[in-house]
Amino acid sequence: MPSGLVRIQKAGCFHFITFSCYHRLPQLARPGAYELLENVLERVRKQYRFVIAGYVLMPEHVRLLVGEPKLFCLATTV
Repeated sequence: MPSGLVRIQKAGCFHFITFSCYHRLPQLARPGAYELLENVLERVRKQYRFVIAGYVLMPEHVRLLVGEPKLFCLATTV
């Protein structure tokens, strides 16, 4: 994390998360990849009890707008 930034958790805020595929390759462009990722996101959302307010799936990266989990810290959930 760059210097000067502060991580705020357990404040009831939404968090914007972006992550990329390995070497930013378009791994999610494969047939069925979006459906698989959506199924995994839903399973994790139910397990850790958090809100996914929005998401964007691109061939090489994913962006999520998520609420904080009820039982765990966000880092554990991700």
